[in-house]
Amino acid sequence: MRKWYLPLTIAGISGLGILLLSESGKELLQWVRRNFRISSEGLLEWNETAESELERIRAALSALADSLQPHQELGH
Repeated sequence: MRKWYLPLTIAGISGLGILLLSESGKELLQWVRRNFRISSEGLLEWNETAESELERIRAALSALADSLQPHQELGH
């Protein structure tokens, strides 16, 4: 199989080159660029929401741990 690595790599790279130089390839790249921007903005918004939710959960768990602490010291 190793003897096929170089020819397959060259074929893959030349295929990508042909795709990038063709009109349909350029349109595909523009479409990916537009949709990636939209997707990345949505991911950033989701990430901020998830971080705030995790912070809220951490605060609730800390409050729960603090409320259980005196009971553990008494041996209950």
